[in-house]
Amino acid sequence: MTTPDFIRAIRATAGHQLLLLPGVTAIVLDDRGRVLLGRRSDTGRWSVIGGIAEPGEQPAETAVREVYEETAVRCVPERVVLVQMLAPITYPNGDVCQFQDITFRCRATGGEARANDHESLEVAWFEVDALPPLEPFALDRIHRALRDEPAWFDVPAEIAE
Repeated sequence: MTTPDFIRAIRATAGHQLLLLPGVTAIVLDDRGRVLLGRRSDTGRWSVIGGIAEPGEQPAETAVREVYEETAVRCVPERVVLVQMLAPITYPNGDVCQFQDITFRCRATGGEARANDHESLEVAWFEVDALPPLEPFALDRIHRALRDEPAWFDVPAEIAE
C-alpha cells in the first residue's frame, strides 16, 4: 500500500508515534457471486481490495475509488459489513498505525478486472468455494459480506452493563 501524501505530511511532524487512520475494505461481488481479489505487489499475496480514506472523503467513496484505482472495476457499495478497530501495526521504518476498518459489500457495475496501478500484480474474480490462500482478515470479511444479517462482535460484559 502506498503511503498517501497527507500521511507523509503528518509523519514529518508526528514522527513514528501512533496514528489512528480510517481504512476501508471492499468485498466486491459480480453478478455470478464471484469475489474480486488483487495480488498485492508489497506481499505477493492475494487479498481483498482496500485503502485509506483521503481527508474529507466519505468511506463509501473511498471504497469505490480504491476498487477502481486498483482493479479498473466500477462498483456500488450495497451495505456496511463490519466496522472494527484493528490492532496497532508497527512498520519496518518504526511508524505505528492503528486502522479503523469499515468493510463494505459492493456490487460490480462495470469495467474489466485488471491490475490498474502499481499496488496490484494481478487482479481476478474467484468463486467463493475456490479462493486462493488468504489471510484470516480477508477470509473473515468475505464470509461476513456473504451473510445477509448484520455482523456484530460480542460486546464485553463490562461495557454492556
